[in-house]
Amino acid sequence: MKLQSKLRLIGYARVSTEDQLSDAQLIELRAAGCHTVFEERGSGASRVRPVLAKLLREIDAGEVLVVVRLDRLARSVSHLLQVIELLEDKGAHFRSLNDPIDTSTPQGMFSLQVLGAVAQLERALISERTKAGIKAAKGRGKLPGNPGLRARTPAAIAKTSRARKRDHLANLTATMASWLPIVQRMRPDHPWEDVARSLNRESGQRWSVDRLRRSVNRLVHEGLADPGLVSAARRRLPEDRLMSLITGIANANPNLTLRDIAAQLEAMYERTPRGSATWTASSVKHLLDRAKKLSLVAD
Repeated sequence: MKLQSKLRLIGYARVSTEDQLSDAQLIELRAAGCHTVFEERGSGASRVRPVLAKLLREIDAGEVLVVVRLDRLARSVSHLLQVIELLEDKGAHFRSLNDPIDTSTPQGMFSLQVLGAVAQLERALISERTKAGIKAAKGRGKLPGNPGLRARTPAAIAKTSRARKRDHLANLTATMASWLPIVQRMRPDHPWEDVARSLNRESGQRWSVDRLRRSVNRLVHEGLADPGLVSAARRRLPEDRLMSLITGIANANPNLTLRDIAAQLEAMYERTPRGSATWTASSVKHLLDRAKKLSLVAD
């Protein structure tokens, strides 16, 4: 219990409509020790939660995201588990004041595992019911899917397009804490190709250049990212680009040796200024020395 009391508590309150007041949630969160509370207004079914996305970006290791009830945070069990996974990746915890969920305790983690099993069962049941419904519809001579889309009705197409855009934005805001910091560190000093390669290597995700550029542009359009991220990168000679790439690697982890940096460059399929696929410590040192003369690398 002494360990828990030292954790910094960050509250999150959400109300469904403009008419509702979050006073009751604020009182309960502050009574629990939350000196900072993020307030959001929006439907529980809405996938767009900009305030929650901001909180997940800014929360630090050792801090605890606190809500009054689970339904104030997540729209579904799977969404709850996704948020908790993001918190765990950052070394943060989650606690619900009126539910037995506290990821900083063994009992809370057990309850979370139970919820995970429930979510898996829920997905299986939905899939089974969907398949049964499609089979029954086919037996009645009906085609599955949206009739308006099959008929190419403009209204149906526009509605589906809006829904897809909402889902895309919701996915971006839910996951941006795991990849946007890498983009912020490299853009606009590095071209999108370099950013995508670094992102795939550091995050373990699969990003194409086009998908990455579109995603960042969407966040900028929604006011969730700095417009400077999509500014045009300065054209560089091949050696200048490699120098900037090596500089980024060295600054991100000053403990790397020249051989470590060379291994990373080979893993990223980067070629030396002379076109070789094999990097040596001396090749890396040459470019790092140039970067140091330009004060690009911290000593």
